[in-house]
Amino acid sequence: MSRSAECLPTSARCTETITGPVGFDLEARYYRVYQMVTSSDRNISRRSNEPRTRLSAAQRRGLIEDAAARLFAQRGYVATTVEDIVAEAGVSKPMLYRHFESKKELHMKLLERRRDELATAPLDSFLQTEGKPEERLPAMIDAWFAHVEQHPNTSRLLFQDATGDMDIQALQRELRRRQRAADVALLREFAPQLPEDELEPLGEIIRSSLTGLALWWLDNPDVPRATVAAATLRMTTGMLSTVR
Repeated sequence: MSRSAECLPTSARCTETITGPVGFDLEARYYRVYQMVTSSDRNISRRSNEPRTRLSAAQRRGLIEDAAARLFAQRGYVATTVEDIVAEAGVSKPMLYRHFESKKELHMKLLERRRDELATAPLDSFLQTEGKPEERLPAMIDAWFAHVEQHPNTSRLLFQDATGDMDIQALQRELRRRQRAADVALLREFAPQLPEDELEPLGEIIRSSLTGLALWWLDNPDVPRATVAAATLRMTTGMLSTVR
C-alpha cells in the first residue's frame, strides 16, 4: 500500500553544492536541482535559450508544508529547525518567512488545516450518499481513513501528543474539543435516542478510538484500509445497536 501523497522527493541531499556568485538567482538554482532529482526520466539537460521555469507562490508554500510535515512527524516539533525545513524543501529561509512568521505558525497551520479537512471528508461522503444514516456510515468511515492514508504525515502530527510548546498543546486540545463536538452532532443524527448526558463521553470514545487506531495503522501500513474501516464500523454499529 502506498502512503506517498505527502512524501514528495527531496532535494536536501543536493543543497550543499548550491553556490553561486553575488546576484545569482539561488532560488532558481534550488529549483533546477529539485527538477534533477525528481524527474522520472532523469532528463536534466536544458537548452540555454529555453525560458526558466519558476515555481508559483502556492507551489513553494506546498513544498515548505510537505517538508515540514515530514520532519515534524519524524523528529517532533522541538527537534526540527527552520534550517532543516528549508533544506528539505529546497527553498531559502527568507522564502519560508514570506509564507509563515515562524516555525510555530507553520506547525499550527498544518494542524488546523488537517483537522478541518479530515473532519470534512466523512461529512462530504454523508451528504453525497443516499439512504438512512446508518446506511451511509460505511462510506463515511472509509472516507475518513482514505484521508488519513493520503496525508500520513500531517495526520500523525494531528493525532500525536505535541511536546515542547504550550501554545501548540493548547491548540491540540482545542482541535480535539472541536472533533468531539462534531462526533456528538453525528451521534444525535444517527442515534437520537441516546441519553443527553452520555453524548460527550461517547463522542470522546469515538474520537480517541479513531485517532488511536489511525496511529496504529500508520505504523502498520501493510494492513489494508478495508480492514481498519471494517473494525471501526463493527465498533460503531455495536454502540448504536444498544439504543435501537
